[in-house]
Amino acid sequence: MQAILLAAGMGRRLKKHTADKTKCMVEVGGVTLIERALSLLDTKGFTRICIVCGYQKDKLKEFVAGLSVKTPVEFIDNDRYETTNNLYSLSLAADRMAQDDTLVLESDILFEDAVLKRLLAEDKPCVTFVAHPEPWMDGVLVTLDAQARIEEFVSAETFRADAYASYYKTVSMYRFSRDFIRSTYLPFLAAHVAAFSDEATYESVLKVVDFPGRPVIDTLLLTSERWYEINDIQDIDIAESIFAEGEERLRKYLSRYGGYWRYHGLYDFCYLVNPYFPNERFLNEMKSHFDVLIREYPSGQAVNATLAAKYFEVLPEQICVGNGSAELIKSLMEQMEGKMGMAYPTFEEYAHRRAPGDMIPFFVKEKDFKYTVDDLIAFYEEHPVKAIALVNPDNPTGHLILRDDILRLAAWMKERDMMLIVDESFIDFAKTGAPGQSYYDEHMSRTLLVPEILDEYPNIVVIKSISKSFGVAGLRLGVLASGNRKLIAWMKKDIAIWNINSFAEYYMQIIEKYKADYEDAMVRFKEVRVRYMQMLSRVANLKVYPSQANYIMARVTGVISSHRLADVLLNKYNILIKDLSTKEGLDQEDYVRLSIKTDEENEALVKALCEVLGERA
Repeated sequence: MQAILLAAGMGRRLKKHTADKTKCMVEVGGVTLIERALSLLDTKGFTRICIVCGYQKDKLKEFVAGLSVKTPVEFIDNDRYETTNNLYSLSLAADRMAQDDTLVLESDILFEDAVLKRLLAEDKPCVTFVAHPEPWMDGVLVTLDAQARIEEFVSAETFRADAYASYYKTVSMYRFSRDFIRSTYLPFLAAHVAAFSDEATYESVLKVVDFPGRPVIDTLLLTSERWYEINDIQDIDIAESIFAEGEERLRKYLSRYGGYWRYHGLYDFCYLVNPYFPNERFLNEMKSHFDVLIREYPSGQAVNATLAAKYFEVLPEQICVGNGSAELIKSLMEQMEGKMGMAYPTFEEYAHRRAPGDMIPFFVKEKDFKYTVDDLIAFYEEHPVKAIALVNPDNPTGHLILRDDILRLAAWMKERDMMLIVDESFIDFAKTGAPGQSYYDEHMSRTLLVPEILDEYPNIVVIKSISKSFGVAGLRLGVLASGNRKLIAWMKKDIAIWNINSFAEYYMQIIEKYKADYEDAMVRFKEVRVRYMQMLSRVANLKVYPSQANYIMARVTGVISSHRLADVLLNKYNILIKDLSTKEGLDQEDYVRLSIKTDEENEALVKALCEVLGERA
């Protein structure tokens, strides 16, 4: 068997990366695409590797000559690379293709050895890889029949958005038998080159060969195997994280702070989003207004404050809407003066927005990281501050302080002209009510988003992220509420008038209709959390802390470090968790935070944890 790499293109979308070199010489993680491909192909016993080159071909030839490749390498020049597509490039290798079974691949694809092994293990006339498509991917879409053969190549005319889930993307790696090449592919290839040499791709030949009712192209579905196609600068960035190894891969994933939809099959147990809301009915209503919302300007702060006030049952002059709670935290922290206290470990965005030395931390030393209002009062009587921030339930511990206790703290602070900032981003997940109590009554007994409370305690500022409990992190919504009208008015002026988009505004307009659906989702979530805790009890060498939030903090006890556990879960199981080894207030490198997802996803994590840490007898 032989391999043919198509490497004549200019890679214009990669801009400066291909200004003086061909696309396959672009580096991903410090290694060129061509070097990666050749190093894998060189181990597979090919009779030869043919590289069709064009743009900057002399540099490519010189570079390849300097590599330690044992397999014979031949070059085929495409001097018309500026005006032709890869159909013409492949036609230049037609005489060689006719001599042997052939692997044809684009030189801009990264793939791991497991991908190559799967394709070479097949013994079919024509076989290729397909993958579940993602909206940002280039390439040909197809449908498959019951035997996983390509049934139809989807054209612009036949594409249907509502059928997207049934489509597959072809991955530009094909294995052809010599007989198929001679009897079928080459005759069509010659005809297409004559007619379309300057505009067609080699897959256009397969569209003719594989006509409806006579499928001939078998497919293999790529799922967990690593691969990526490089077309633009963003692809380089994504591919570098996918193909990083060990701890470097973990570091690159976490440094992205989201956007994990780009990583097919990744279990994200790091970031915190409600898995049970929004429901399909809500999403369908949002989708039905897409055309209007993407074209129209959103309203200003006054309208959005009214919408938020309606849902949270406070007054418009008591609430401000932010582009996520992060925008509100930044604005609030930057206008505050004096020292601020917080109980640690905690969510550190507040501290990050303060000047060095402004934070006076209260480090929780009690068993299971629990602390009381009395603990805070005793500490901050000895260490005076102008404000205290509480994340309630706290992150990452899940520790909850009841509302009556918080109001007692607020009263103590009010007498001393101190501000109390309470972050309620996870309060909806808490379960503290009596049996049989409705979700609404239970929630209203916990939250500080009550107009009478805000007015009685104008020193209280409540911040709430909408992303966490409502499951709409992509909308970037948060609210800040207070009885201090002067502060709220200042906040509304400090942030941009159009700080949220029309999709977020429309969400606030319709969300009240879905209160019952949301409450049902939260009841369901709390049942799942109970089962999750029971599942985690199966894992050996793991101490699990009780939580009132949508995550669980746990301690790895003596087998491996938390960082090593996160590394193994990502690289072996494609599971991302939050390693807390750098979290201030946790002085040992053995704590992790595990978000709560669906029963099926939770079971996948627990199974992986049992394999790594052991299972209790």
